[in-house]
Amino acid sequence: MQRVAVVTGGTRGIGFSITKTLAAEGYKVAALYHGNDEAAQKCAAETGAMVVKADVGDYAACEKACKEIAAALGPVSILVNNAGITKDGVLHKMPVENWHNVVETNLTSSFNMSHAVINGMREQNFGRIINISSINGQKGQFGQTNYSAAKAGLIGFTKALALESAAKGITVNAICPGYIATDMTAAMRPEVLDSIIKQIPVARMGKPEEIADLVAFLASEKAAFITGATMTINGGQYLT
Repeated sequence: MQRVAVVTGGTRGIGFSITKTLAAEGYKVAALYHGNDEAAQKCAAETGAMVVKADVGDYAACEKACKEIAAALGPVSILVNNAGITKDGVLHKMPVENWHNVVETNLTSSFNMSHAVINGMREQNFGRIINISSINGQKGQFGQTNYSAAKAGLIGFTKALALESAAKGITVNAICPGYIATDMTAAMRPEVLDSIIKQIPVARMGKPEEIADLVAFLASEKAAFITGATMTINGGQYLT
């Protein structure tokens, strides 16, 4: 049976690599995106994935998107909560909307999407929920109280949902990437990138494909005994 996978933030950066890898592994993939229509169409053309425009911070939008995907592709078996944004700034200068926007997109979205598909997974007695957290959710980061809190919260969410879901054949795991070479990091000043790489023992940034390969493993039958885990993939920059 060809399983259906949903990837939020799935048309650019790490999300695009996840979408591409899962499609290559034989899954029917739907990639959710928020605003960049050009990138979404490029993703669809390159991967064959269904692309769906939705604000994952909005529960009704998530519910509508998941119903649309199920009608087109079948019941969702794999969910990758990858969508994320940053709106950095020190707490004493942070506009309150920057807190709410980041928490809604990076944390509440995972509740919204998981809530929309979890009953279907329980009926199937199978499911894989993979939450993309961050190294900064583990260690914190200057100027990222909003982002670090949301990504740390995602780890707690993962553990609790794993306990609730294990008896129904559903695994729930988190991945904490370190610094990964994407368009976002490519836009950094060279001296900033150099200073980051000096902190990474393997002396390079990660590749989006390396995150995607771990997602594909956790989505597979081979990972059936792994649940509630937090996987660090950061080149040794932060050890837990």
